[in-house]
Amino acid sequence: MDIKFQGESLFPGQFGQFLIILSFGTALLSCISYFFATRHKEDTSWHKIARISFFINIASVIGIGSSLFYIIYSHLFEYHYAWSHSSRTLPVYYIISSFWEGQEGSFWLWMFWQSLLALIVLFRSKSWENPVMTIIMLCQACLASMLLGIEVFGERVGSSPFILLRQALEAPIFSNPNYLSMIADGNGLNPLLQNYWMVIHPPTLFLGFASMIVPFAYGIAGLWERKYKEWLKPALPWSLFAVMVLGAGIIMGSFWAYEALNFGGFWAWDPVENASIIPWFTLIAAVHVIIAFKNSGHSYFTATFLVLISFVLVIYASFLTRSGVLGETSVHSFTDLGMYWQLVAFNVVFLILMVYFLVTRWKELPITKKDEDTYSREFWLFIGALILVIACVQIIATTSIPVFNAIFKTKVAPPVDAIAHYNKWQAAFAILVLTLSAIGQFLKYKKTTPKVFYANLLISFIVSVLLTAILVYITKVYTNFIYILLSLAAIFSLVANARVLGDAFKGKWKLAGSSVAHIGFALLLIGALVAAATNKVVSLNASGSIPIAGFEDAEKPGENLFLYINEPIEMDGYTITYVGDSVANPNVYYKINYERKDKETGKIVERFQLTPNAQQNPKMGLIGTPSTRHYITKDIYTIVTSAPKLDEPTEQHDHGHEGHDANEGFEEPSTQMVNIGDTLRYKSGYIVVKGVNRNATLQNMPLANGDLLFALQLEVHAASGEVFEADPKYLIKNGNSFDFAKDINEQGLRLRFTKIVPDKGVELMIYQKALPEKKWVVMKAIEFPYINFFWCGTIIMTVGFLLSIFRRNKELKGKIA
Repeated sequence: MDIKFQGESLFPGQFGQFLIILSFGTALLSCISYFFATRHKEDTSWHKIARISFFINIASVIGIGSSLFYIIYSHLFEYHYAWSHSSRTLPVYYIISSFWEGQEGSFWLWMFWQSLLALIVLFRSKSWENPVMTIIMLCQACLASMLLGIEVFGERVGSSPFILLRQALEAPIFSNPNYLSMIADGNGLNPLLQNYWMVIHPPTLFLGFASMIVPFAYGIAGLWERKYKEWLKPALPWSLFAVMVLGAGIIMGSFWAYEALNFGGFWAWDPVENASIIPWFTLIAAVHVIIAFKNSGHSYFTATFLVLISFVLVIYASFLTRSGVLGETSVHSFTDLGMYWQLVAFNVVFLILMVYFLVTRWKELPITKKDEDTYSREFWLFIGALILVIACVQIIATTSIPVFNAIFKTKVAPPVDAIAHYNKWQAAFAILVLTLSAIGQFLKYKKTTPKVFYANLLISFIVSVLLTAILVYITKVYTNFIYILLSLAAIFSLVANARVLGDAFKGKWKLAGSSVAHIGFALLLIGALVAAATNKVVSLNASGSIPIAGFEDAEKPGENLFLYINEPIEMDGYTITYVGDSVANPNVYYKINYERKDKETGKIVERFQLTPNAQQNPKMGLIGTPSTRHYITKDIYTIVTSAPKLDEPTEQHDHGHEGHDANEGFEEPSTQMVNIGDTLRYKSGYIVVKGVNRNATLQNMPLANGDLLFALQLEVHAASGEVFEADPKYLIKNGNSFDFAKDINEQGLRLRFTKIVPDKGVELMIYQKALPEKKWVVMKAIEFPYINFFWCGTIIMTVGFLLSIFRRNKELKGKIA
């Protein structure tokens, strides 16, 4: 007997599912119609059908997104997607983020951007519309199939965002017709994604992915129609647009990593990061080779291949991040939704399409028999592109180790230290690419005489060496040879391109785009280099101890500070004070005041407050989000690494049973066997065993022959920096033993020397008073010098791409000869 469930709102999901099927059908129909319109140009009926189908497809895609957002925004937790990725406590901007947290939402985002770009292509491409739109709508149909969530011959195709919770999960609760009344809230958004960058980073990244289809479609259309050279001109502005947007998306991801993650960096060579940067590199290489071909006629096949493989690599990146193959090697990848083979098919379809046209048109492709002049810019553009491709091969090979293991049943382990592994290889490639981007600026498009070339090269190189020496002196990184070489290459590129930019101010504005982009890239690398090489932890803890059970398993105690509320601590020239917190569920914002005083006058010269926040996630533990103080020359980055839960007392340590008699008021003691030189930790600092005094004395207690009195010499180092001396004593008299404790009242300590064990050491008992309950927090602070070079470089690079797009669009319209 079927259960009649109460309170479910089924229409939004049913309507959304209908639109998914409609979007798939119209994308497929549009693709087929455009195909026949290309084959039969005289028959305009196919073109009309293709356009009508396309417009219906756009409407259905928008409808899918509207239905899904309505479900999430209205907290309709009868739907699995809304329950899995959102909650009632999320503000609207995080509800937007939850829209694309899951695979289904991100596939829709890709479809949405692709449909808008296709609309632009439709109205701008003119004679290219039919073949180009054939390829774009083929991709649109593949993406729509990922959302179908239907069974075909017993196999599920896609995963629908409109599946009901009771259909996705099996649980006794669903035997109750009124199960919705027992679901108070959804799972909520991943705490790491609750950041404003995650509202704009995924849409930008997926716009970049979607835009990669357009140059690919032009490339296939050019081969298909045998218009081998003509397709390059309209494809170049689209390629620049894709490079700009995808690059901006990647950089936004690094902003997010810097501001939201707790590893204190902006790039970690995570497999998902690698998957996005690989097609970006190959399309950058493609742009440079296209420009070289347009001016020299050389390297047509390379230009075409790079344009086509860039989009194939986008699909491969999607496979890596969505198939579950990276589940054990990446914290960013999606989980497998049972679409492994569907994603493989997506890759195979476009790979076969690329290979088919390259092979069948191979003998017809333009070939220049004349050798390239090594003193031409085009030759070095090609070499630079080749190096970028080789760099990509290294990244792909390492990132794809889990794929190779899955296919060939091998057990190759990924690098233990991924960052060091990639840095080792990519540093060399970066040096070469930066150097070539500098050399290329000294070469005119057709020919440059060796005399002029070497004169310009030598002057710029000398200037670069001097600037590098200044940079190394300021950053004080003298021993890292790779750092020095990379810095020199980046500054050399900056100086050379700045010279070209100077010519732009004299009226040669068409040269500005590439030089500005190269300057931005050089600044970006300089900022990344300096920040990575010179960043330092400034929250150093002299005691090396944090009184939290298990803290050392997750963090280095010596790099963290334990702060009681309203108790100032000195840190790297600052006086920092935890002054309180505020709660905005599920986050707690911790208010930490920073003050810096003039060393001579003691006057406060700077005061500011940072508010890092954290939340106690039941699955992931404490998730901290840093707060950063930005200066022109550095950032002070502060993150909470431990804090009490909101629903538990704020005492930092579990109280033991209180002692009795003389030891009443103290917790249960810690008993340890120690030797000279040992260091022991207590709540507020550490104790150093300095020695044993065999000639100790006791006031008002004379020693008889045979009596032995020893004093254990201890130094007590408080977290505040104070040092106390203590000498608890141990007496053997008339065959009996006695001990005389030493109290350090300022630290709530009692120390007893209770036993001597030959060949093992002496026994020390440490009593600590139960401290009054206070609010506390543990924080870590990192200084990133000159990080603004990185951020400024990204903005300048993006501006450079925009200038290049404007230039190429003018060329496309015939306004530039």
